[in-house]
Amino acid sequence: MKILIPEIPKEGLDIEVQEEIESDILASPVRARVKVEKLGAEVMVKGDLAAEVKLQCSRCLGEFIRTLSVPIEAVYHPLEELKGEERHEIAAEELDMDFYSGDELDLTNLLKEQVMLNIAMKPLCGDSCKGICPGCGADLNVETCRCVARDIDPRLEKLKKLLQ
Repeated sequence: MKILIPEIPKEGLDIEVQEEIESDILASPVRARVKVEKLGAEVMVKGDLAAEVKLQCSRCLGEFIRTLSVPIEAVYHPLEELKGEERHEIAAEELDMDFYSGDELDLTNLLKEQVMLNIAMKPLCGDSCKGICPGCGADLNVETCRCVARDIDPRLEKLKKLLQ
C-alpha cells in the first residue's frame, strides 16, 4: 500500500490495510490498523498488525499455523538526509527509523519486515511438544518409540566401573 506524503492531513490518517504479501510463510493476508502522521519532513507510523504464519516446529518438524499480533512503530525520514554520507552507523534510537524517497511511502515493506522480525527463531507447535526420537525418528507426539532403551551411553560405559 502506497501513501502520498503531501496528501497526509495535519490530524493524520487512520488506515486499515489488508495486504496480500508474497511470502512462503504467510498463510493469510496481513491485516493492519495504522495511524500515519506527518511532522515536518518526518512521517510516523503507529499501529498493529495481525497475520497467520505457517511454521515448522523445531522439535518435531511438523508444520503448524500461528497467528502473530505485532505492534508497529516506525519513523520515516526523507532519503535526501543521507546525501553526502558514504557510511552511517545506526544508533540504538534509530532502530525504528527508515527512509522514503520522493512523495510516496510504501507500507508493504514495513508490514513484511515486521512479520519476519517477530517470528520465533525456534518455533514450537506447543509447549508440550515431545519432539522426535533421535534413534528411529518417530514423532513422539503421535506414536511411542520402538527403540531399545540403553541405560548408559556406550562412550561412558568405562566410567561405570569406577563406581564399583
